[in-house]
Amino acid sequence: MGRKPLRGLRYIHTHLNKEMPNREDITDLRLLRFDTLGVLTHEKGSPEIIHIVHLLPYGKENQIELISSNFYSLKLNFKEFINNLEAEMDRARVIDMHDPREKAILISVSTAPKYVLEEQMEELEELAKSADLIVIDKIIQRVKQINPKYLLGEGKLRELIIKAMDMGATLLVFDQNLTPSQIRAITDMTELKVIDRSQLILDIFAKRAHTRDGKVQVELAQLRYMLPRLTGKGTAMSRLAGGIGGRGPGETKLEIDRRRIKERIHHLENELKKLTLARLQRKKRRKEFSIPIVSIIGYTNAGKSTLLNALTKSSVFVEDKMFATLDTSSRRLKFPEEKELIITDTVGFIRDLPEDLVAAFKATLEELEDASLLIHLVDISNPQFENHIEAVNKILKELELETKPVILVFNKIDKLSSFDTKQICSRYNAIGISALDKQTLIPLIEEIKNKLWQEATCTAPL
Repeated sequence: MGRKPLRGLRYIHTHLNKEMPNREDITDLRLLRFDTLGVLTHEKGSPEIIHIVHLLPYGKENQIELISSNFYSLKLNFKEFINNLEAEMDRARVIDMHDPREKAILISVSTAPKYVLEEQMEELEELAKSADLIVIDKIIQRVKQINPKYLLGEGKLRELIIKAMDMGATLLVFDQNLTPSQIRAITDMTELKVIDRSQLILDIFAKRAHTRDGKVQVELAQLRYMLPRLTGKGTAMSRLAGGIGGRGPGETKLEIDRRRIKERIHHLENELKKLTLARLQRKKRRKEFSIPIVSIIGYTNAGKSTLLNALTKSSVFVEDKMFATLDTSSRRLKFPEEKELIITDTVGFIRDLPEDLVAAFKATLEELEDASLLIHLVDISNPQFENHIEAVNKILKELELETKPVILVFNKIDKLSSFDTKQICSRYNAIGISALDKQTLIPLIEEIKNKLWQEATCTAPL
């Protein structure tokens, strides 16, 4: 559904009282994407009038067209008519339907103020682009009360789904995290794929994780998220026998899926323990050499990997997308004074990170516990940078790392005027840099040296 404008099915039913197609008929036509809907009226048990309703291309003033004719005199080359109609519908669509990427409509439903919803929608759009989705529309619905079943009203949801199919969407992405029951209710109403923000982030993580550690953690988070959302009917009646030995043949596909997911989760948890042990051994070796660790943290897409590359003359993967880096990268940084440190680049933080992801990436973020110093990098050119600072500080508090020494650094100062940069840096007692201009990094390097060694010297016992 979504690739082709129509389903390839005709639907004919009778109205015994000679009524025209009603609202319910039209809703079925639009929601189920029938090629045509025919209403046949009778006169003394014999067919009399046939009313044929069909959809019109997206953007037309009227959404449907009605053709009425005496049943016996109807002349319509149906195949030619539908082929021409579908060709016209394809031309009316605003996107290239031959592009294999998913076509998404982004939806935000909340009681929050409109400006908050707009800010969050911008971030959802960035996430969608990072997941390589084509965004064909964005819908913000501010409601007085959240509908517990559909998130928004059933009528509004039906209109939204119809619009999505008219435009050629293949995917609905909700900014709010959907409960298992909401996902079931919405997917029961449409054949379009339905995902929420958490699933979108998980998908991005799955694409971007490269190390074994990262892949295991992402898969674990996906399976934990998926398990309560598996749907099916009649599971209570599916067992041929109970107790040991009574399983197997009597299991439905749903139960088999659940069992396999639980087994896979158990296997991944054991593998993660082994990987964590190996990581602890690497940490121990670093501590033995007494090399200080500096970790770059910050909101996703703040420029952390670019800064790591600039400081260490390395070539960690960089891309102007959210979550371009998922796996922790570590590099050595040497100074002329025969001092050196290890600098690490961590996964980007984001507001309302799904609980399963926080748990899955806790092992990655545990690297921060060994850090002697944190560089909190902020994209000064992003209008939401204050909210980003708060989101990062909140996660640091959750990880009990708020007491770590931190240098607040504003990146991308080349995108602002020098006056604005100076004002913001002064207000936050921060250092302004452009990771693309190495000259601007000198004050940061001096501050790192000061924090790591001069303060240590000052506090050393006499």
